[in-house]
Amino acid sequence: MGRRQSLAGRELITARPMHAQVAALPDGRLHLQEGPIDLVIGLEGPRSAVADATTRAIAAFEGLLAGLVAELPLLRTPIGPDRPVPHGPVARRMAEAVWPFRAGFITPMAAVAGAVAEEVLAALAEAPGLTAAYVNNGGDIALFLAPGASLRIGVVAHLARVVPEALIRLRAEDRVRGIATSGWPGRSFSLGIADAVTVLACSAATADAAATVIANAVNADHPAIRRAPAASLDPDNDLGERLVTVGVGPLPAEVAEAALDAGEARAEALLSAGLIEGASLVLGDAVRIVGATGLIPKDIAP
Repeated sequence: MGRRQSLAGRELITARPMHAQVAALPDGRLHLQEGPIDLVIGLEGPRSAVADATTRAIAAFEGLLAGLVAELPLLRTPIGPDRPVPHGPVARRMAEAVWPFRAGFITPMAAVAGAVAEEVLAALAEAPGLTAAYVNNGGDIALFLAPGASLRIGVVAHLARVVPEALIRLRAEDRVRGIATSGWPGRSFSLGIADAVTVLACSAATADAAATVIANAVNADHPAIRRAPAASLDPDNDLGERLVTVGVGPLPAEVAEAALDAGEARAEALLSAGLIEGASLVLGDAVRIVGATGLIPKDIAP
């Protein structure tokens, strides 16, 4: 999808006309794509339930991007003291997700990828008999688990490599229904220097916003860190002249540790506030775990 502007996670949405594409992947998963929105959907259950869920997902996807484009000015506006009131269902999910993070700079676009995944999942989950499903919007994932069901989700520890290095095992009784990953090498702009921050939360939109906030908090000042104004890289963004990370060279251990300390403190605060269920923070070879993430190294996972 190309690089997208963000505090980590927002999609580059423009007013250019797009055309939705619907396809079945070789492994049976459903692929829905329009403009910057690129969904991979996995469905489990009886054939009739999967067929019904597929139809519902396609119907929910139709017109979704157009609805977001219609509200772009509001969605790109920083959250202030008054709660924004968008009209469309995805825009409302976005605004609701970022509202708890309004103490710092944030716009509803920080939750767009997770909110889109959540909206499509909500529609397909109404298919009777469906046992499990996920909607993966470029790494921001919304989950459905019927009683007794479980899923394993691959986790990317370094976004520059985009190779799953661990798994998260989730069960129906767990509270987690959303997973999002953010970091400066990924598809979004970031104010921080984390290689990857993966967040587990009760919804995909909340996980998306929280990953944004935590990834921004993993930060430091050092000559090895290169930054540029967001507008100089992409004038069509909601960050304006704010400096985003464009490169991170070798850092002294104490600088990296201090950056991770700051990110970990932010994650702990969000965990205490009940906004997230867990988080994994990666910078170089260092990893910090906050809460119960259920992470399993991929090479030993059954």
